[in-house]
Amino acid sequence: MNTPVTEDILILAKTYPSPSTRYRETTCVAGVNSNGQMRRIFPVPFRLLGGSAQFKKWEWINARMSVPSGDHRPESRRIDTDSIVRTGKILQVKGGDWSERLQWIEPHVVDSFTALEVRRQNSGETFGFIRPSRLLELTITPSKEEEWTEQDKIKLSQDGLFDSIEVKRRAPLRKLPYEFHYRYSIDTAVGVETHTHKLTDWEAGALYWNCIESYGLQWEAKFRRRLETEFAEKDLYFLMGTIHRFPDQWLIVGLVYPPKQQQGGERQLDLGLGL
Repeated sequence: MNTPVTEDILILAKTYPSPSTRYRETTCVAGVNSNGQMRRIFPVPFRLLGGSAQFKKWEWINARMSVPSGDHRPESRRIDTDSIVRTGKILQVKGGDWSERLQWIEPHVVDSFTALEVRRQNSGETFGFIRPSRLLELTITPSKEEEWTEQDKIKLSQDGLFDSIEVKRRAPLRKLPYEFHYRYSIDTAVGVETHTHKLTDWEAGALYWNCIESYGLQWEAKFRRRLETEFAEKDLYFLMGTIHRFPDQWLIVGLVYPPKQQQGGERQLDLGLGL
């Protein structure tokens, strides 16, 4: 890794955490810096950070970043978690004005998924936004393993010698028993594209657990209502990112969902989970 550089980063998304041999558990964070450049911050042991460092979506942070030696994707950075300072948040004003938020992502919106992949092949860029024209289906399939494997349990049970009492009291990381995929279409100048991609946004995982706790066996109807019905009525953006080991495989790592412009310029309120 090279010499760390301090950057201001606007947080756009976090993926659902996974067990880690070195960090116990990690998540991948997506953001954009103050110069408008996309950033992939990994690994981040987010749930093991102190509360003062636990940043939220649409929040600005200042932190030291360095280019990792083993990840050659141009957006990828490692973060010095001890240097994180939360410096402010782009608030959603009453009435749902998203203009300040959208100005940071609109330069990274690509016309179609095909264009996104072509750009990756030409420039190496591995982050970008697309706007589905239609949500065709949300598929919910059981995970290969319903519970953590024994190896995963060992990773998650590592001692945190310097954990604060606050961190020690946090509930163990729960494994999502399902995988979620969006099938969607995009209208392009040359026709309609249809694609299916896995959704790994932490918001989807948090929504699943909220629905389980609130509705029990009826969780799926409530879950689908949010991610299918309500999001179909939004001006939805997918934040797409690649898998390090499989550079041509893309995931939906984040969702941005401003209300569609209403008559008279009024907008509806955000459905955000505050993650």
